[in-house]
Amino acid sequence: MICEILLLLLLLVSHFPCGTMVTKCPLHVQKEEEHFNYYKPGDFLISGIISTSSTIFKPYIFFKPPSNKFQSIQMMSFGHILPFFFAIHEINQNPRLLPNITLGYSIYENYFNARITHDVIMDLLSRGQENVPNYRCGKQKNLLAVLEATNSELFNSISTMLGIYKIPQISYGVISHIPEQKHHFPFFYRVSPKQEPPHLAIVKLLLHFRWTWIGLAAPDNESGEKFRRNFMPEAVRKGVCFAFSESLPKLQYEGAKKHIFQYFRDTKVKSIVCQLNFEATLILAMMIRNIDHSEIQFAERVWIATVLADISVRFFYQIVNLQHNHLLLSFSTQTKKKTQYYDFNLYYFANGQFGKTVFQCSYSSPLLSKKVWNTCLEKETWEIPPQDLVERILSEDGSSISTTIQVVARILSAAFSSQISKRKLHVGDHPTPHMIQPWQLHPFLRNFQIYNLSVNDAYLDEAGIPVADFDIIDWAVFPNKSAAGVKIGNIGKEEVSSDIKFSINENAIIWPSSFNQKAPFSRCTKNCFPGYTKLTREGEPVCCYDCSPCMEGTISTQEDAAHCEKCPDEEYSNKKRDQCVPKVETFLSYKEILGLILAIAAFFLSLNTALVLGIFIKYRETPIVKANNRDLTYILLVSLLLSFLTSLLFIGQPKKVTCLLQQITFSVVFSVAVSSLLAKTIMVVVAFLATKPGSRMRKWLGKSLANSIVLSCSGVQVGICTTWLGISPPFPHSDLHSQPGKILLQCNEGSITMFYTALGYMSFLAAICFFVAFLARKLPGTFNEAKWITFSMLVFCSVWVSFVPTYLSTKGKYMVAVQNFSILASSLGLLGCIFVPKCYILILRPDMNTKEHLMIKTNEGS
Repeated sequence: MICEILLLLLLLVSHFPCGTMVTKCPLHVQKEEEHFNYYKPGDFLISGIISTSSTIFKPYIFFKPPSNKFQSIQMMSFGHILPFFFAIHEINQNPRLLPNITLGYSIYENYFNARITHDVIMDLLSRGQENVPNYRCGKQKNLLAVLEATNSELFNSISTMLGIYKIPQISYGVISHIPEQKHHFPFFYRVSPKQEPPHLAIVKLLLHFRWTWIGLAAPDNESGEKFRRNFMPEAVRKGVCFAFSESLPKLQYEGAKKHIFQYFRDTKVKSIVCQLNFEATLILAMMIRNIDHSEIQFAERVWIATVLADISVRFFYQIVNLQHNHLLLSFSTQTKKKTQYYDFNLYYFANGQFGKTVFQCSYSSPLLSKKVWNTCLEKETWEIPPQDLVERILSEDGSSISTTIQVVARILSAAFSSQISKRKLHVGDHPTPHMIQPWQLHPFLRNFQIYNLSVNDAYLDEAGIPVADFDIIDWAVFPNKSAAGVKIGNIGKEEVSSDIKFSINENAIIWPSSFNQKAPFSRCTKNCFPGYTKLTREGEPVCCYDCSPCMEGTISTQEDAAHCEKCPDEEYSNKKRDQCVPKVETFLSYKEILGLILAIAAFFLSLNTALVLGIFIKYRETPIVKANNRDLTYILLVSLLLSFLTSLLFIGQPKKVTCLLQQITFSVVFSVAVSSLLAKTIMVVVAFLATKPGSRMRKWLGKSLANSIVLSCSGVQVGICTTWLGISPPFPHSDLHSQPGKILLQCNEGSITMFYTALGYMSFLAAICFFVAFLARKLPGTFNEAKWITFSMLVFCSVWVSFVPTYLSTKGKYMVAVQNFSILASSLGLLGCIFVPKCYILILRPDMNTKEHLMIKTNEGS
């Protein structure tokens, strides 16, 4: 903090007059080996602060000579210099743009280092041979603007120092470091939109290829930290997880380099998102090169660079084997009207004899405030290279530099025109360089920004920062060692909403040979196939999960479904749980074996009942038929016949009429049958009691008592059923959920209470009948039917007692079949136990069907 205050005070001191400055303790430094200041004189100077090399610095030691002060790793010293060189040469050759004015340049290499960057600014602001601001002695430096592409750490220092003199600071870099508080840096400009794509666009690219288990690497600076801090939460919200998030260290931090080296070597992540500036690209490329490419686990890596300058691409091409093992994707603004193509010959040309022969480098050794770089002056004469080669150089990443220089030249021309019109110069007067100061360019620069946005397909985002649509670039290496950025997709902004518009053409991707023409698998776990859902593992990221099969009735049609979807009520899930298929309607049908057997049994038993009824009608005058109340016998046989036929109402597709008749008919018919049996039993008891001398029971003998019993008992059931129909009658019903994959067509009882009331009343009658018959079973007389009624009612009650739990435990057509079987079984029990012995006597033993025989049996029994 103290050093910065002292520096500002030094900058604000008054201008010193020209003179000789003497120091008692001169500082002697050794000559540096690297050349990183390139200079061309002119009426106005456009300065450039470039970063194409990296250094490993050692601290200053003042008690001994600073030998071997730093080491340099220089990969491309002329990559950004030649665009300055050719652009300014082209401007100076154009007499219409800046007549009688020449532009020069002063280009500095800052080695990504804050110390040298401050030295650069001091030299820019010093107008003499020494690095003393405001000291005018020697050549004039008409500094017009400073072009830079520094990182965010150095940006503030440059802006603060240049802002004192209101010198325009223009960024040509691809890494966006425009501060959000624009009013804090009023003299900073950029002539191109933001070069880094929205974070959501990167996430959509990852999700398109289903790369949800990724790595993240960014420079170890403020810009990289901000990128990680903002990108990671947005990616996680969209379902992307990070195996690691690391900072790309500076070259001098060997320990950090080894740390991240281990991540790149050992991780199984196939997709890595990187924010790369030039230095970070160099570090990353060297790390990848140092990894043993024979290791299978490091093959097939996809590197997604948020922003990648062409010069950075060259490092990947030179250092990394992209053609076979790695795929490099990046984003480029659609405002760049250039062919993204790179030929390695350009690199050799830029760093070959041409770059070394057009500059004359010298080293001066003044006594005070030593400069720490050589100054390379452009020669007055040099051989112009072929025009097509120059255009190809300018079409590379340097186009942003040359475009920016063209903008500054046009703004300078506009400023001169404005000054000429204000001063109203006489004819023949010519503008002079002293007419324009750097601070006078700001109104023109601001207006140019607005104009540039309108013509360059750019727009302002929510923060007021100029942005543009992006192309997705696949950097491919071809067998002839040429490289090209192939457009494989684009990213834009929706006109209606603020969402990101994303499209990609996978067929345009040139996959490296080891990829087998398909995207690599970069996920924490394998895919969950359709029919399964993701089951998150406890304590692990959401991208690491197990696969759980969908439950019955639910499906998933996509891979890695977050949840299973329920099928509509009319459909159910197939065995694979990946498709809903229509449910099958099911009911007790005549077409299936069960329904057919029950129907045949009902018809057969009905015919037998009708046959028995016919036999009893034929032998109606015989003693055995007349002895047990012939009319009650006929009522019982008719009700049994109807009960057999009633079972047919339960077979077939339920309709409204059949549902109304099923339970009502069954309840009434069975109540009549049981009532007739009860009447028969009571009549046996009454007849026995009437035989005793002086008994009053004689008056009850006759048809009136039997008819009253049948009518009264049956009438109660009729009343119950009538109430049932009035309150909640049965109706057809489709049961969609009882059995999987089936729609059960059945009759709903309507009121379950009335159903069990009717069934309970019938059971009550049966219980009374059984109890009375049981008591009367041993009464004397051949015509006593009580013992046969007792046995028949035992069968009847056994059937219906077992019916209730069985009925409640079954569903659908089997429930109907249980009731149908119970009707047939109980009716058959009554028919068999009561009428089979009598039919045996009527048909096979007519000799037993005589009054004499019966009287003999009676006497023997008494």
